[in-house]
Amino acid sequence: MQDFNYDNEDYNANDSYDYDYENGVCDKEAVRSFGGVFLPVIYALALVVGLAGNALVVVVYASKLRLRTLTDVCILNLAISDLLLLFTLPFWAADAVHGWMLGSAACKLTSFLYSTNFSCGMLLLACISVDRYRAIARNPAGRTGTGRWVRIQWFLVCGLLWAVASFLGLPELFLSTVKHSHHRVACTSIFPHSMARPAKAALELLEVTFRFLLPFLVMTVCYFLVGRTLSRAAGVRRDRKWRALRVLLAVVAVFLLTQLPFNVVKLIRAMDIIYILVTDCEVSKGLDRALQVTESLALVHACINPILYTFIGSSFRGHVLKAAKHLGQRLGRHPRHVNGEPAVEIRLNTQNQTQSQSDSEDQATSTFTI
Repeated sequence: MQDFNYDNEDYNANDSYDYDYENGVCDKEAVRSFGGVFLPVIYALALVVGLAGNALVVVVYASKLRLRTLTDVCILNLAISDLLLLFTLPFWAADAVHGWMLGSAACKLTSFLYSTNFSCGMLLLACISVDRYRAIARNPAGRTGTGRWVRIQWFLVCGLLWAVASFLGLPELFLSTVKHSHHRVACTSIFPHSMARPAKAALELLEVTFRFLLPFLVMTVCYFLVGRTLSRAAGVRRDRKWRALRVLLAVVAVFLLTQLPFNVVKLIRAMDIIYILVTDCEVSKGLDRALQVTESLALVHACINPILYTFIGSSFRGHVLKAAKHLGQRLGRHPRHVNGEPAVEIRLNTQNQTQSQSDSEDQATSTFTI
């Protein structure tokens, strides 16, 4: 979890006061008061909405739906990651109001879970975009392997992403601790004094790179290539093309709108740590408030993921409707008809170059489903 207040003489401090280089002590009690009201409200809303959506995804994928593709496995892992991230929010809400009351071990574990699952969610989004690109552009024979080795590869990929995310969370695990200052108890990162400034700046830049720049670049390139292929597809109705393209645009747009503001603020903080750009108390307060607001906005993505990656997929929605129908029948209600809207499944005819010499061979197809 990001700490909002800094001490420019000692970057390990996280309390109600800052120091600027012109006016001495900068009282940031107003920032704490704002966070004590704003953060619990946003976290409570995110927790309720996010738990409902992601828990449904886990239940449906784990118990009913067969994991047929790497995207399915990634979506299941994404929901688990979002749930673990959301479970940390009550602790940060209490910290914003009362300070940290649970001790150093809980501080380390909560900070590690928050950082790891935030990173893992972003990496999984990039992996989903790569798999969708492969499904439409790198699978000309239309074959979707479901053998044991293929499934093992899927879980190895997700395991690797979890390992990278856990590595990015290690600084929080080792450096987070409980700090007592100015009648406040805070869970914050304590860096070695000799390397506090460069270590903090490096960590901020590392997070911006792996949590935003890399996933955004991968998603943009993959979905651009997918969209170009869909737009040029022959034999596919225009409305189906447009619906598929809208899904891709929505995925990228939501990611950009929720993550860009937070990472811009983090980049400004990193530059401030390196070059000491902020020397005015009011500017420093504004930057702290901006971090609180934009980080809360970034967390909203954990609530939107089920809508973007599952509920917007009509095959998943149809399965949920069928489950609701069976539940209604068990409760004594018998709905006449429950139909899910058919998924957007587009089959693209592509000439298989390895078989072009044989007139008896049919054209190969690749399938892209949203």
